[in-house]
Amino acid sequence: MTSTVILYVDYRSPFSYLVKEEAYALARDFGVRLLWQPFTTDFEGAYGGAVEERTDRDWRKVRYLYMDARRLGARRDLIIRGTTKIFDPTLAHIGMLLASQTHDPVFRCYHDTLCERFWRGDLDIEDARVIRALLIEAGADGSAFDALVASGKGARQCRAIAAEAEERGVFGVPTFVLQDTGELFWGSDRVWLLRERLSDKL
Repeated sequence: MTSTVILYVDYRSPFSYLVKEEAYALARDFGVRLLWQPFTTDFEGAYGGAVEERTDRDWRKVRYLYMDARRLGARRDLIIRGTTKIFDPTLAHIGMLLASQTHDPVFRCYHDTLCERFWRGDLDIEDARVIRALLIEAGADGSAFDALVASGKGARQCRAIAAEAEERGVFGVPTFVLQDTGELFWGSDRVWLLRERLSDKL
């Protein structure tokens, strides 16, 4: 029986960007159904409130995490630049939901392109026109995105997915969930543990 692995990511997390190749390899090597889901992380709660409210200690933590992300990204020739504010990821996450409902090449094109451009500083994830154009570039339906945004359905779906994730125990990204057992694997440095679990099931 094919296993399903849920992967919760947040486009504002550089580690969600860094995990994508491991995720693709996991699906390829084990034939699992990989279900990408958006999870809006509480960055203010995790890192000392709004940007202007952060203490020196909070900033040391943030700077270190970005330094780590840049070092890991450099190993793969990925550019990761620090962001200037805490973005609202809702529109980009709605795009993820739409792209993931299509065939795999569409999702990968949307996901990979958005991540690359956002972390290079060349894409505004709060601009609906930008997200719509990216979906069309990837081969998705721009009018379907318009409808999800205008009706509020897309935002409600994102909130519902996040609430369900928290019920599963998810607290950060990236988090893999092995659906049949409910076991969580947080962070790209835990993928090897998930691979062991999947190997045991073969």
